Amino acid sequence: MPLIKLLLATLLAVTSTSAAATTLIHNIEGYSLENGELIRFSALEFDGSKITARYPTDEAAAQSSATTKLDGNGATMLPGLIDAHGHIAGYGQALASVNLFGTSSEAEAAQRVARFAAQSKEPWIQGGGWNQVLWDVREFPTRATLDAIDTDRPIALRRIDGHALWVNSTALEMAGIHAESVDPDGGQIIRGPDGKPTGVLIDNAMDAVYRAIPSQTQNDIAESQRQALLSAASFGLTSVHDAGVSAAEVSALQRLHSNNTLPLRVYAMLDVLDPGNDATLASGPQIDPNHRLDIRSVKISADGALGSRGAALAEDYSDKPGHKGLLLLSDEDLVLHMSRAMAAGYQVNTHAIGDLANTRVLDLYETLIAKEDSAGLRHRIEHAQILQVEDIPRFAQLGVIASIQPTHATSDMNMAGDRLGEDRLVGAYAWKSLLDDGAQVAGGSDFPVEHPNPFYGLYSAITRQDQAGGPPGGWLPGQKISRAEALSLFTEGAAFAAHQESAIGRLAPGYFADFILVRENYFEMPESAIWSSTVLETWVAGEPVYVRPE
Repeated sequence: MPLIKLLLATLLAVTSTSAAATTLIHNIEGYSLENGELIRFSALEFDGSKITARYPTDEAAAQSSATTKLDGNGATMLPGLIDAHGHIAGYGQALASVNLFGTSSEAEAAQRVARFAAQSKEPWIQGGGWNQVLWDVREFPTRATLDAIDTDRPIALRRIDGHALWVNSTALEMAGIHAESVDPDGGQIIRGPDGKPTGVLIDNAMDAVYRAIPSQTQNDIAESQRQALLSAASFGLTSVHDAGVSAAEVSALQRLHSNNTLPLRVYAMLDVLDPGNDATLASGPQIDPNHRLDIRSVKISADGALGSRGAALAEDYSDKPGHKGLLLLSDEDLVLHMSRAMAAGYQVNTHAIGDLANTRVLDLYETLIAKEDSAGLRHRIEHAQILQVEDIPRFAQLGVIASIQPTHATSDMNMAGDRLGEDRLVGAYAWKSLLDDGAQVAGGSDFPVEHPNPFYGLYSAITRQDQAGGPPGGWLPGQKISRAEALSLFTEGAAFAAHQESAIGRLAPGYFADFILVRENYFEMPESAIWSSTVLETWVAGEPVYVRPE
């Protein structure tokens, strides 16, 4: 019987005076990390939201005076997993829109859109997840394909990385984009030989379409966030760092929190370019004593993504001579936003994928950390994906956290060599090199760009393979990391990246009782099966938020 049913049955039998009853879960294979050291235990005790004891054996646990004793039936207990970079509202919207992940051609993607459009009554048809690199013809799609589906309603479909948008002619018209339109700074309108937009927009060129999409209500946003977090809980996540939160999304998160309907912990990064966030930024960090909703960081984007050739590279793209990608903000604008965030006491988390963008951000951090005396704010680079080899030690030297997404390596391995050439792969997706040089590293997924299941990320970090086991031995296998190192990314590492390392990220007395129960033993199961691990239950602050259906 699932633990939740046992718990409910027990609580019905106790008196109302035992509201703060202590719970013991025993007969488990428990694991936690403490500064990288692996700790094993057989039972965990918690009183309300906090852990009170950890027992090495069931015999030792027999001394517990816990009011409620639950049999874990041999399940593996791990600390609640933390995604250090996701997009909660975006994932919620993706759950309610057309899903193009895994399509093998433009035609297959169009078929999915057509099926969705036939059932949807929404004024806009939205979705995402397409990746032309995985298609039979590895070319950007066109508006003509979408025009054949619907020209009465606008269609807008995000690329898997969120840095390109595929639209129909109606969406282009509503956005005011035509043959005479000028590419915006930090953006590109892909054009055909006739000079007309083909229907694909890169980075800042997407903004005109997004401005044309009707705004969601606060209730819509909050419900989308709640559904996203409930889905994330089913994969074993207990906390999410929400990357680039608009003012409307902040308000919705605050509403969920005040109503006690925020399922997981959220560490919010304010979208620093949203003027609606200026007042929040100026008022200083908002730190919840229980860390259910902390607002103490900002998100800035320095460049685009590799798949859409928007990542800013120091040298030309190997498969597109004369093109080095896109820098989304000038140095002056980056300095302005970084400085005002640091001055207000906020951690600065900057998206940088290309090696030029990473060098540029590290250079600015080096200057501004000294100027603002802000090393203690633990500034981060989000993605840290393509690095100059000489920049790798600078993360540890500057105290800059590398917030990485292991599944990006295995998703990108089929095109990264084409984009970069073999020489630049030496500093690409270099997670082990960062760890070996002493950098603080946090793990995430970048959902909905990637799937939110953290076991996919653990598997990718350990094997450097796709879920079919390819390539043999792993891609860039010298960057494989151990199971303990991978788990640390999604527990201690992510907690440190949110200034929460004394509250979550490990299972020890005094910490919040955030944990998951998994059917398989992460440390003993075959590497090849880690990605398919089965989460049985997810608990946050001593309360179950997900129980796998029987």
